[in-house]
Amino acid sequence: MTAPPQRQVQQSPVQPRRRARRQEAWLAYLFLLPALLLIGVFGLFPILYSLYMSVYNWRVRQGDFVGLANYHQLLGSWGGPATFVLGLVLILTAHWLWTGAFAELSARRWWRLPAALALLGAGVAIALSWGVITTHGDAAFLQSVIVTMYYAVLSVPLQIVLALVLAALLYGKIKGQGFFRAVYFLPYVIPVVATAAVFRIIFSPRESSLANTVLGWLHFAPQQWLFDPRPLSQVLFGFQWPGVWAGPSMALATIVLFGVWTYVGYNVVIFLAGLTGIPRDLYEAAEIDGAGSIAQFFSITVPLLSPVIFYVALVGLIGTLQAFNHLYVMRVPSAQGTVDTASINIFDTFYQANNYGLAAAESFVLFFLILVLTLFQFRFFGRKVFYG
Repeated sequence: MTAPPQRQVQQSPVQPRRRARRQEAWLAYLFLLPALLLIGVFGLFPILYSLYMSVYNWRVRQGDFVGLANYHQLLGSWGGPATFVLGLVLILTAHWLWTGAFAELSARRWWRLPAALALLGAGVAIALSWGVITTHGDAAFLQSVIVTMYYAVLSVPLQIVLALVLAALLYGKIKGQGFFRAVYFLPYVIPVVATAAVFRIIFSPRESSLANTVLGWLHFAPQQWLFDPRPLSQVLFGFQWPGVWAGPSMALATIVLFGVWTYVGYNVVIFLAGLTGIPRDLYEAAEIDGAGSIAQFFSITVPLLSPVIFYVALVGLIGTLQAFNHLYVMRVPSAQGTVDTASINIFDTFYQANNYGLAAAESFVLFFLILVLTLFQFRFFGRKVFYG
């Protein structure tokens, strides 16, 4: 008898595709492995280890486990931080009520009363929290946080406005475009320490310094610049406001000039790249309709550049909150700590006081501040970006 023919088992076409996908996935992870190792070793591991250090009394050598005592030393009683977080929640609630929950009832303005009350409560909560924190917290670190906010608020808007105007001018048909672009970008390329040292000479308190010489030509009295701890409002207008309301010092304002000079060129290059993506037809149509250069700038350039402006503002804020190099080079004892930002204070706590645990806690408080401000930027300004 002849044996019956064996049936050939047909392989499902799904199995080879799954096998191919697994092979592609493993190959992709293999290519990503070097980058993941670098990020893990030089990025995630230091962050996690500094978090580990922040819960110990760490002075040169690892000491006793202290839990959240370092954070308690920085922020005082936990009522202040808790009230501050409550204020942030109320701000988000007010924004949600104003733009989300009652958007369809915008014609009935009385529906927005809860949002206004939530915003008022947020202001009261944040004011109370700051009063509690400053009363019981670390005075030096909290003062450095205030200086950091001064530096960010002064630097970022000036950088964006100047860079946007210069980019709009350079994008037009002018002679020597390449030369001016290179000149504006040059300060960003030069090492920061070298340029900061030069600025320290330019803004020397001597009457023969370049800055005071220029003031002499304009018939103004010479200034102390980096050596002047007085508030800028007092130097310019003679106002003597108390505490936080006095504003940044003259020394910090001088360093702001250096920051603007350094980073405006970088922002100009970013804006020029964004301007190349705007169709020229829009400007031609606006010109035919009779719109001038200023109207075109505010009606076409600014709205269509809003994604780039948002990116520059986001990166600029994070960078200024972390600024260290030029501030460390340009600060002097005569400024009396009015230019010591949070990064400078963290470095002094770590290097001079040898209090590694407290420095790690300070770095995480700064990280939380940067995270909150970044999320708020995404929440309040990210939705207003026009993507075309």
